Amino acid sequence: MISRYTTREMGKIWEDENKFSKWLEVEKAVAAAQAELGIIPVEAARDIKEKSKFDIARIDEIEASTHHDVIAFLTEVSSHIGDSSKYLHYGLTSSDVGDTALSLQILEAIEVIEKKAVRFINLLKQKAREHAHTVMVGRTHGIHAEPVTLGLKFTIFAFEMARNLERIRQARKIIGFGKISGAVGTYANTSPELEERVCSILGLEPAPVSTQIIQRDRHAQVLCTLAICAATLEKVALEVRNLQRTDVRELEEPFTKGQKGSSAMPHKRNPIICERICGLSRVVRSNVVASLENIALWHERDISHSSAERVIITDSFILLDYLLEKTMFVIGGLNIVSSNMERNLNKYGGIIFSQRVLLALIDKGMDRNEAYVIIQSAAHKAWNEEGSFKDNIKNDQKVTSVLTGDELEELFRVEYHLRYIDTIIGRLKDLKV
Repeated sequence: MISRYTTREMGKIWEDENKFSKWLEVEKAVAAAQAELGIIPVEAARDIKEKSKFDIARIDEIEASTHHDVIAFLTEVSSHIGDSSKYLHYGLTSSDVGDTALSLQILEAIEVIEKKAVRFINLLKQKAREHAHTVMVGRTHGIHAEPVTLGLKFTIFAFEMARNLERIRQARKIIGFGKISGAVGTYANTSPELEERVCSILGLEPAPVSTQIIQRDRHAQVLCTLAICAATLEKVALEVRNLQRTDVRELEEPFTKGQKGSSAMPHKRNPIICERICGLSRVVRSNVVASLENIALWHERDISHSSAERVIITDSFILLDYLLEKTMFVIGGLNIVSSNMERNLNKYGGIIFSQRVLLALIDKGMDRNEAYVIIQSAAHKAWNEEGSFKDNIKNDQKVTSVLTGDELEELFRVEYHLRYIDTIIGRLKDLKV
């Protein structure tokens, strides 16, 4: 199922070819460091470096018998090395290799996500500036509130994605660790010096303490980070979905030539991409639960985390990579129906200016509660299609006794509400990615 959402770049990271290549990279680094420290012969390290290779089909064949992937891998690699194979995996446990290699894979995947996050932030910044003054109604509880602009919405998304980018970079730091500390983390058949040398070769930091494994709070933090980012993408997609509803129709996701919306109703233009973004983001979030449960393992290690990680880590990265691509496609190709934005903004004759009128009446000395009742009554009449809010206010003698016609007109100017929009959107210039 996940394969249909896999981009080539991200997919290659999680293929068996790359996984086994990373395992072999760790084994070669260990052999090189052991030779430097005089633990194994220099010739053996050279043979391991130069002769090591593997055939995935053969590994699968061996694993069918051994039911142990690392042993199957070592058996296949050893068959190409000759006598020096006895020094392959010398003093190590499987997780020394698997966990250290997994860190390398995750770092590669984070790099892909980070680059796309930067692209998306820059797209949002561009859209925010383009639509800084595309006026539309703001909604709270789904109900008309006060004027905003489309650029403000994009600015919100841009700053949130920037926080996601910061979390992604923090995740890169938290997962950039390896361990060569043996079966229970005591270096019984390795040494801290060996671990430091191996990690240095691989571009990792040595875990300051470990059991048989790198502790899973690190991996859980990575998956939480991916989930938060996916939730932001869902937030963007959900906004488009809501604004694409027939009775609103202020935004529409791209609808390409030849696309069909329904097998039964030819008129349909459904927000299927945004719905897909929302649905798949739930899968990324659900994977967090398993990652958190993987933190608590029996004593120095059990294997309950391993099977789950083969699914949740791979799928979370693949899905977030896909979600970023699709969200950028939606935002890049949005159909913006500004005429409907204007229509909705003025619906019911300016009820969105109710707070402005309330404050003006208070400033003129009217009791707040009395003013509130007057304005609420006028707004609800408009809501029930009994005149417009503006006309209802103008026809209220208590209002006109304290506010002139010109003063009332001034209260219904959208510019008042948006006078700081350029200030807010201008903060994007300080948003460095």
